[in-house]
Amino acid sequence: MGEFFQNLVNALQYGSFLALIALGYSMVYSILMLFNFAHGDIFMVGAYIGFGIATLLVTLASFGALALPGWLILVLTIIISMFLTSFVGMLVERIGYRPLREAPRASAAITGLMIGIILETGNLALLGAKRVSFPALIESATYDIGGVFVTNKKIMIVFVSIILTLALHQFVTKTKWGMAMRAMAFDYLVVPLMGVSINTIARLTFAIGSALAAAAGILYGVAYPVLEPYMGIIVGWKAFVAAILGGRGSILGAALAGFLLGFIEIFVAMIFPSTFRDLIAYSIVLLILVFRPHGFFGEPYSAKLRL
Repeated sequence: MGEFFQNLVNALQYGSFLALIALGYSMVYSILMLFNFAHGDIFMVGAYIGFGIATLLVTLASFGALALPGWLILVLTIIISMFLTSFVGMLVERIGYRPLREAPRASAAITGLMIGIILETGNLALLGAKRVSFPALIESATYDIGGVFVTNKKIMIVFVSIILTLALHQFVTKTKWGMAMRAMAFDYLVVPLMGVSINTIARLTFAIGSALAAAAGILYGVAYPVLEPYMGIIVGWKAFVAAILGGRGSILGAALAGFLLGFIEIFVAMIFPSTFRDLIAYSIVLLILVFRPHGFFGEPYSAKLRL
């Protein structure tokens, strides 16, 4: 049982990253019917932006120019990185996706892949291929709870992920902008007739999704403090699977699917050799989608006018 709960803690941490990234995929897909395949690389960009901000703040603090505790530097890093990365997302929408809004969906999907490659190679050109270490902003502490070892970093990562997910859910369900986003997801063609700008909602969708990806990138850097330009590829694809598994139009569904995918991967690796982890884990996901093709919380819909 001790091993079970230890892996449960690890799964919660890993699922937190997938959940936050999956939210961005789910929002864009639900509202604009686009597969933003560059989203995993926006996660990478957000992590590097966080690395730069954290390094700057730690350097200023070491010279006495900025007397801030580590936890406050981490909070500032998350907030500033989310803000800056949201502009990266809006730039991707404006340059890459808006001109293709009426084009076949395949064109937009390929564009997303190309944007991802541009972000990866741009990072390589600017910073080189060398991996960088995310600054240690908070001192690690381990708690022994009934034989299960839980660190303060794991608790913080899961807590921040859940708070951001609930905040997004409240925004989408309780605010006027959220109502416009839900209306556009329900009927893309009628909403502009009601005076709602498609461009504004598209910018907002990409901005929020990119900000959440940046938060995931920083939390990932705290947990696994090694960043490299291709870190967003595999994690991004897994988060995309979680977004589809959660169901179109469901914020909480995407988050829950992200945590579920984390659980499946961790527990499969606990039972079987690690080389079989992805094979077995994604075979389980495939089996779920066979019986729930619209995801856990998705509803059947017609997309004729969007193809």
